[in-house]
Amino acid sequence: MDWTNLLATRNAQMKASEIREILKLLEQPDIISFAGGIPDPKLFPVEEFQKAYNDILSGQSAEAALQYSISEGYPPLREWICAEMAKVGIPCSIENILITSGSQQALDYLGKLLLSPNDTALVGWPTYLGALGAFNAYEPTYDQLYPNTNRSADDYRQVAKANGGQVKFAYTSVDFANPTGVTLDRRERDSLLDLADDLDIAIIEDAAYQALRYDGEAIPPILALEIARKGAIDDCRTIYTGSFSKTLSPGLRVGWVCAASPVIAQMVLLKQASDLHTPSINQMAVNAVARACFDTHVAKIRTAYQTRRDHMLAALTAHMPKGVSWTKPEGGMFIWLTLPKHINGAELLTQSLKSARVAFVPGQAFFADGSGGNTIRLNFSLADGDIINEGIRRLAQLL
Repeated sequence: MDWTNLLATRNAQMKASEIREILKLLEQPDIISFAGGIPDPKLFPVEEFQKAYNDILSGQSAEAALQYSISEGYPPLREWICAEMAKVGIPCSIENILITSGSQQALDYLGKLLLSPNDTALVGWPTYLGALGAFNAYEPTYDQLYPNTNRSADDYRQVAKANGGQVKFAYTSVDFANPTGVTLDRRERDSLLDLADDLDIAIIEDAAYQALRYDGEAIPPILALEIARKGAIDDCRTIYTGSFSKTLSPGLRVGWVCAASPVIAQMVLLKQASDLHTPSINQMAVNAVARACFDTHVAKIRTAYQTRRDHMLAALTAHMPKGVSWTKPEGGMFIWLTLPKHINGAELLTQSLKSARVAFVPGQAFFADGSGGNTIRLNFSLADGDIINEGIRRLAQLL
């Protein structure tokens, strides 16, 4: 059967994730992979999760763990998240928290909630590929987010109007962004808040990597800065998305949204119509492990990833030819390389897989307008120092 004529028009906007496709290469044992933006499974708190699941299924919580539950999420976990939010300057209640199936589901819900066809989303150039994938289904246009240039709110409005819609939100990953590893400084965060107020739009603050800071001083989240300005979270336009995927476990698919209660109420309706609720047993297990060892476990993985970041930066300095530049992230999992203009990252990957046997992600997929052909993203969280040095040496030799 030919399904083409039955598909909704929005399907034309949906594309395969280059990252998901490249991850298949990890099954080839001779590939040195800097492609996946994924945690090291050797660092997962396996024993803690084993104990948590055993305690849940052998105790009085077993029936509730295996039953349907409320869409908002497991209340004790939401209470723990509230306490963590308060530590970074975001006082809130559990009515301001929605548990999602990973922060990726949160991005999908926010695209569905805020975007009509031809509306404009302001995003970085480049930006997180998964965000583009989530938003694309709702048929937006994109405009480049410039927090610190002279582009006015009126300019953004006029461009959006010419495209047949209006500006709805600005999306940004503020700390150690995927793919660049770059962090927005305090002035840039304040400027973005000013722009959002002028445009009367939402800010989607993706905080997936916030806990993975290795150097420098922590900067308050945009939502914390807005609460300081306006007094209470329910008066704020910033929607904060968090995740346990980079700290405890990506496979359990537990993330959260922290936002004004009217936004959470609307997202609960989307959750009810989508998957009803994030699996109860996973929420209970994450709650137990987070309460038992979150701070000590995060300190452990910070030490490991910082060492690997340092190895990759040293290898880049030692081996890369002139004309190649890269970011120096204070945290996260990624380093962003800019190559000479005549070198295309996708073509380089094809050659690298054949000869150097090194995988990475071409940068072009992270640009909403398809630019950035001479960029690539490297991940340092999965490999040890010797492998990192060898992989960078091979890639540099190929370049």
